[in-house]
Amino acid sequence: MAEQRRILVVEDDVTIALAVRNRLAAEGFDVRVAGDGQDALVQYGSAEPDLVILDRLLPGLDGLEVCRRMQAARPVPVLMLTALGEETDVLVGLGVGADDYLAKPFSMRELVARIHALLRRVERAAQLAVEDTVIRVGEVEIDSAARRVFVRGVEAQLTRTEFDLLRRLAERPGQVFERDRLLSDVWGFSEAAATRTVDSHVRALRRKLGSDVVRTVHGVGYALVRR
Repeated sequence: MAEQRRILVVEDDVTIALAVRNRLAAEGFDVRVAGDGQDALVQYGSAEPDLVILDRLLPGLDGLEVCRRMQAARPVPVLMLTALGEETDVLVGLGVGADDYLAKPFSMRELVARIHALLRRVERAAQLAVEDTVIRVGEVEIDSAARRVFVRGVEAQLTRTEFDLLRRLAERPGQVFERDRLLSDVWGFSEAAATRTVDSHVRALRRKLGSDVVRTVHGVGYALVRR
């Protein structure tokens, strides 16, 4: 029997928190709920969840600070919930260690799909970690075993999702990947409405690696620049 995965839901809206908890419990997860940032950090330390669903706007410590402290203590997949539509807010969330985001209101079906996809990526990352594979594309070096990235010898701090996206693009330098293919290959699902997720992560990669590392092919997708 597979070990039950534990999920920490951090959400101050009681109605949303209960709905998410009940749905995930029905999916077979062990679910813990925290209503604010301080409680979230306490439960994070004691429960050691496999994944965190984290609201961006929380009373007291906001979701960004909670995410930053969690990742500093023990890296874990974080799916951030946001009611903010501005792309800047999304990029800030990705910058402090969130792996993915979902805008409110959201469907439970999509939430569950994102969770399963994130957990599958963790499993794939563990499998890749046994491979002694280093990919070099131009001035970018990707160490698959250590999950580290260097640009001109300087390490870039990437989130789990950013690393997986970069590695997928680096497997075929110069090849254009359509957005829906990247969603399928990296995120583990393909939803036409979710292609903006790819765009946000590409922008985050450019901020960390350089604006000219990933090329946009308008109306199609993205390619890693081969030099």
